[in-house]
Amino acid sequence: MTKRYQNIVVGFGKGGKTLAKFLATQHEEVLVIEQSNQMYGGTCINIGCLPSKNLILNGQRNVPFTEAVSRRGEMTAQLRNKNYHMLADEPTITVLDGKATFNSNHQISVRKADGTEVTVEGERIFINTGAQPIIPNISGLQLGKRVVTSKEAMTLPSLPKRLAILGGGHIGLEFAEMFNSYGSGVTIFDHHDQLLGRTEPEAAKLVANDLKASGIHVELNSELQSVHPTDHDITINYRQNGQISEQEFDVLLVATGRRPNTSDLGLENTDIELTKRGAIEVDQHLKTTVNNVWALGDVNGGPQFTYISLDDFRIVKDQLFGDGQRTTADRNVVPHSTFITPPLSSVGMTEEEARQAGKKVLVFKLMANSIPKARVIEDQRGIFKAIVDQDSHEILGATIYAEESHELINTIALAMKGHLSYEMLRDMIYTHPTMAEAFNDLFKQPVK
Repeated sequence: MTKRYQNIVVGFGKGGKTLAKFLATQHEEVLVIEQSNQMYGGTCINIGCLPSKNLILNGQRNVPFTEAVSRRGEMTAQLRNKNYHMLADEPTITVLDGKATFNSNHQISVRKADGTEVTVEGERIFINTGAQPIIPNISGLQLGKRVVTSKEAMTLPSLPKRLAILGGGHIGLEFAEMFNSYGSGVTIFDHHDQLLGRTEPEAAKLVANDLKASGIHVELNSELQSVHPTDHDITINYRQNGQISEQEFDVLLVATGRRPNTSDLGLENTDIELTKRGAIEVDQHLKTTVNNVWALGDVNGGPQFTYISLDDFRIVKDQLFGDGQRTTADRNVVPHSTFITPPLSSVGMTEEEARQAGKKVLVFKLMANSIPKARVIEDQRGIFKAIVDQDSHEILGATIYAEESHELINTIALAMKGHLSYEMLRDMIYTHPTMAEAFNDLFKQPVK
């Protein structure tokens, strides 16, 4: 028998769970389908943002690796339980564990762990299945004991003495520094000729220098040709500047990005269209090509951040219960941070991007070692750089590589969103000593 629900949410991620909770407050019936009971709450709390940052912090605190892994497990278990009951305890919400496959535009089959299958239909359906790691097509490269993604890396039974990381992006750098802090010898393999190529060059150069100073090896212009895992180690063959080289490691961490999780949803049985990159095609209101079906979070191809998934919820909520004016076009200011030490954060345009867009700009720079608070916390590394429109005096973008940049960048983003002039930040009264008072000096005088 097919049961019909007013709302079906496929996936227990940030956008989906928040929407389900809100719909329950409106006394609407909701079915939430989650493939794994280890993923209540989504990627962020289970295998992404929170557990990785917990491991990073405990590495900085000199907590032994195995103990840190245990603490991470306790934290995620608590959060998972909290998230489950946040929904399951609502009288109008049903949580169903199982693998969802679309049979048609509004009908879904759910295969449970015991092999039984149920069929459900939804008046409205919200797809929130997230993303999964990209595994490059390299000879011998298969997930296992010696080859892991960021997910498995956070639950390794012991600290690898020699860790290779494929990919010098934000995830790769965070895990490189994290494992380095626990005592692993870390080598990053990246096919680009520099790290963080889309970052302001002054900041990218400082990051690269600091990584090397901490003992992390970086192999740029390197293309993995093959990997050969054994019970004891893994051998990596790579081409670099025309030459083939070989190194041995204990574990290889693959950090080459993530792709929308759409491949086994049965969408070929529907009229839901995908983009060339495999994301669910949505309009500015997150509506798919099927009426009353939306896609939220990483699965729709937008920026892969938890806070974007939350904003997706706001857009859908506005469609259902508001005036329908909120859209993805409103997201013109999105800050992001890479949690290395010190953290690297940015928002908006770089100087090069602004000039290529034809902007007349003022460029402001400040080294972190001139900030009193940086001396207090004994980390004077880094730089502040801001790009300002010469005519309007509005901030076009900023990059901060310094302690507490993950907090500071939100102030810049708020000023950009509010169309404030840079003088507003320059003349603001800040508490002392703080990193925020750096804005007084950063915006004193543009560089020539």
